[in-house]
Amino acid sequence: MKSEPEAFGIDHLARAPGRRSGWDGVRNYQARNMLRDDFAAGDRAFFHHSSCAVPGIYGTMEIVRAGHPDPAQFDRRSRYYDAGSDPANPRWYQVEVRLLKKFARPVTLEALREHAGSALRNLVVLRRGNRLSVMPVSAEEWRFIHRLAREPDEK
Repeated sequence: MKSEPEAFGIDHLARAPGRRSGWDGVRNYQARNMLRDDFAAGDRAFFHHSSCAVPGIYGTMEIVRAGHPDPAQFDRRSRYYDAGSDPANPRWYQVEVRLLKKFARPVTLEALREHAGSALRNLVVLRRGNRLSVMPVSAEEWRFIHRLAREPDEK
């Protein structure tokens, strides 16, 4: 799951009450579908910083609440407000996440690219033109990235 650290970075999540937060503001239909349909409580995710000096994976999170309507879409004061979204048929979804671990050092995008021809050949974030904020990661990719981070394998 990608976020710009100036908007919401891993340190924001670390300071949140209970180290938990809604993963809100996703306004792409493909990413929305993944949040709504593919996440379950207990799933794990990487926290990836993008659009910054050192893009990469900075830690891990756990999904603590599966996909549910993003309340920001109904809040007129929110930058994520969507006047066309109907509470009876919400357009946008979010999940709630909890920080599990902040890596001692990030696994940079550059480091991921070094393995694009082998273990990470199918890693979606490395595909040209991919800008989604939510992307799948296989179990093999999860374990390999943990080895790159020199962190214990968290399954």
